[in-house]
Amino acid sequence: MSDAIRLDHVGVAVRSIAAARGFYELMGFEVGAAEEIAHEAVRVAMVPMDGSRVELIEATAEDSVIGRFVARRGEGVHHLAVRVDGVDAEFERLRAAGVRMASENVKVGAGGHRYFFVHPESTGGVLMEVVGE
Repeated sequence: MSDAIRLDHVGVAVRSIAAARGFYELMGFEVGAAEEIAHEAVRVAMVPMDGSRVELIEATAEDSVIGRFVARRGEGVHHLAVRVDGVDAEFERLRAAGVRMASENVKVGAGGHRYFFVHPESTGGVLMEVVGE
């Protein structure tokens, strides 16, 4: 694996960040402040873990992607996120290679990071978020 790509975070869909944070704090982790991402209709809080993070994701609308996910499947792992150098170039490279994208373009998310999603059909069944500069 290239040094230019690494696990950034695991996204976990929860009904309530306030309720979920109790477990992580009990384990000794510090849960960051919740941040709202209006265009995704979610609130997120990061839990740093040894160079990576768990992203707790709470829907702010029942008809959002996360709201529908929790209603259909319950709480749990929603996606894996990898960090790359040059997120725009990686978006174009994957699309040109015929990878099915779940995002139409690169967006700005929590903490100002830039990201896009790759459809599970192209990744062996796992929704993959690609983040970077």
